Amino acid sequence: MNQFFDLPPAEGRRIAALCTALVLLAVVAAEGAQTGSVPLATAWTVSGGLVLAAVVARPDRFAAVATSGVLVSCLVTLVNSQVDARAENTFGVVESAALLLVVTRAVRLLRARGAVPLAAGAFTALSAQFLRCPPSEYPVLVSFVVPVLWFGAVLGTVLGLYLRLLDRYRSRERTAELQEQRLEYARDLHDFVGHHITAIIAQTKAVRYTTAAGRPPSPDELDGLLAAVEDAGSQAMRSMRSMVTVLRAPRDQGAPPDPDGTLDELRVLTGRFSETGPPTTLALEPRLAAGALPVGTAATVYRIVREALTNVRKHAGRATAVTVDVRLEEDGTERPAVLVAVTDDGPDTGRNVPSAGASRTGFGLTGLSERAAMVGGTVTAGPREGVGWIVEARIPLPGPLPEIGPAGGDRAAVASGAEAGAGTRRPAATLDT
Repeated sequence: MNQFFDLPPAEGRRIAALCTALVLLAVVAAEGAQTGSVPLATAWTVSGGLVLAAVVARPDRFAAVATSGVLVSCLVTLVNSQVDARAENTFGVVESAALLLVVTRAVRLLRARGAVPLAAGAFTALSAQFLRCPPSEYPVLVSFVVPVLWFGAVLGTVLGLYLRLLDRYRSRERTAELQEQRLEYARDLHDFVGHHITAIIAQTKAVRYTTAAGRPPSPDELDGLLAAVEDAGSQAMRSMRSMVTVLRAPRDQGAPPDPDGTLDELRVLTGRFSETGPPTTLALEPRLAAGALPVGTAATVYRIVREALTNVRKHAGRATAVTVDVRLEEDGTERPAVLVAVTDDGPDTGRNVPSAGASRTGFGLTGLSERAAMVGGTVTAGPREGVGWIVEARIPLPGPLPEIGPAGGDRAAVASGAEAGAGTRRPAATLDT
């Protein structure tokens, strides 16, 4: 007995369903036995069994099983009405209840061209059930029982429509969830790996360019370039492993944080970028550098800066200076925000801002704007006045920052270089979020 209760839930449900079906089938057989005719009792059992099978049939088999059950039920009623053997005090209660459920399932599962004839057939079978009883019981059955069955059929139709709408809503919700997962995977792939792959491509192009120009690199220069490629490849592999960890993490536990997505790593990021690209200046608010930001906000800021630097490498190869400015905006409200600005002085080589109708594919700045929008932030990008490009972001914080040292002081000295390279800004176009 203990082994029965230790069964897996799915196996236990199957056994319970089988036992219930056997009990109901036994009741149907007992109702048919009241006719006093073995052939009729057998017909009642077959008819009721088919209708019960339609109630529990898989959706892809429901139409065939239900149609067979309804046709057999009508045929049994027709034959029973032509013979003297009748069942007293019952017309097949279990079968009638099953027919009501068939109406509900037909409306829920089938399209209109299949649901209408099947539901109409089940309704006809229900309406004719009283013909299985002796004629003396017709007045009572027609006056009281048949209207109840009709009301049940109408109620079953309404219930079927409700369940149909609920299924459609859940299907759309699931589709939207899957689409959001696909976009999230695309953003993660781009954010985790794209930056390092771009660095590898840039280093490879540099070697080919210098060689084609008749100035092949010296052994030391070549070793340095290959070391940079190796380092970028190692970073890409680590990022790929991090992404796999994110994808394998159970949804209820949440995704592990990006191991590189902290503000402390911004110094490492800008330093590596300066080694293989234009000199990069980082201006970081002292309070933010102290690690006061929530992990999610810090990761978003890090990814915005990384993507902006990747775009500089892709589209502004002739830039001579890049400035990364990360500061805190406090306007007296309970929710301050982090302001990010990445500027370069490279000429415009085809960079453009996605239009309002651009496809939201989760790549580049469009993907970052989606991430920022998830936390109530915005990302903007556009050309600077004169020459160069600027990417700006505003990421609101979930609450006030803890007091960690002075907010100013060192900030002015650190920010001077960033502000000097920023130039006069032209209003940037807002990305589609």
